[in-house]
Amino acid sequence: MALLEAENINVYYGVIQALKEVSFHVDKGEVVALIGANGAGKTTTLHTITGLIEASSGAIRYKGEDITKVPGHKIVAKGMAHVPEGRRVFANMTVYQNLKLGAFTRTDSKEIAESIEAVYERFPRLKERRNQLAGTLSGGEQQMLAMGRALMSKPEIILMDEPSMGLSPILVNEIFDIINSVHESGTTVLLVEQNAKKALSIADRAYVLETGKIVLEGKASDLLDNEDIKKAYLGE
Repeated sequence: MALLEAENINVYYGVIQALKEVSFHVDKGEVVALIGANGAGKTTTLHTITGLIEASSGAIRYKGEDITKVPGHKIVAKGMAHVPEGRRVFANMTVYQNLKLGAFTRTDSKEIAESIEAVYERFPRLKERRNQLAGTLSGGEQQMLAMGRALMSKPEIILMDEPSMGLSPILVNEIFDIINSVHESGTTVLLVEQNAKKALSIADRAYVLETGKIVLEGKASDLLDNEDIKKAYLGE
């Protein structure tokens, strides 16, 4: 049974259909990439899974349970975390306060404190800046904070939306190394990325979205070698 499954999802913004019969699955322990051009429907897909947008039809199942109509805050409590596009840190709160907010579904203060220390271990710069306002961090540091905050809920699966957007090539490499280490520590990853080459280099499988439809799927290594994908998304 898939850990996460979307079946024939349709989403509309008014009269415009943003997602058209989108179906895919993510198995436990995988890194699955959703790639596609700007406006293809990648972010809408994640927002629909996490309850921020309602599908007009279709079904989303998590660990076999239908979560299509479940509100976002309850989905987090079930073991799914979302790192949104644009990072969305709380600018007027400190790094530490942002991380504490990531644990809002948890009650054991000792375990929460241990999780904060684990985040600091993974992201040493966040420890250095723990009392700094999140809005004063660099773009890369804010991305690390968004990822650390998501990990505070101890998710079974983490959904990441454009984690490399707006970052320098060195920081992009660092962020992808972190995604790899998050995966290696046992967390399943669904990755939305415009940097198709980077996404496919760390993913097990991938789906290609075009104008709201999945047009191609397969092993990430096969898609990296696909001539159409190279021309359309890899600049080759």
